[in-house]
Amino acid sequence: MRSSLVIIFTLLVALLLSVMPMPEPFNLGRPMWLALVLAYWVMALPHRVGLLTAWLAGLVSDVLFGQLFGQHALVMTLIVWQLLLLHQRIRRFPLWQQSLVMLPVFGIAQMVLLWLNSLSGNRPPTLLFLLPALVSAILWPWVHTLLQGIKRRFRVI
Repeated sequence: MRSSLVIIFTLLVALLLSVMPMPEPFNLGRPMWLALVLAYWVMALPHRVGLLTAWLAGLVSDVLFGQLFGQHALVMTLIVWQLLLLHQRIRRFPLWQQSLVMLPVFGIAQMVLLWLNSLSGNRPPTLLFLLPALVSAILWPWVHTLLQGIKRRFRVI
């Protein structure tokens, strides 16, 4: 029970970081916090965190952002699906190589968001829309290390 609460708490913190106000120039490169936290838990505990968790977290994100319902749910499910397919290989890589793998995973997610935004008429004017994927991939080693410490501290299994 305590393990589930730790996972839910980290997901809620990621959602809060996603809506935290930032100065406008930095807002373009806002990390994909929910995707980063979901990616960690899927890689660390694939038997506990999976597609349903990603779908529910994405729906909460859609409500929080007030965007097209199901948009982030689809993207988070896509990220988790990709990582579930690759997690046994990726876990063996050093963190810097994991970051290189996370870049296309997050980049594909951003491209799907771009496509969905285009369909709803909210297409951003530039390809700076991909900047959060790059920032998230760069932050991966630190997020991984922080969440691994939390996992060990609270004995999440």
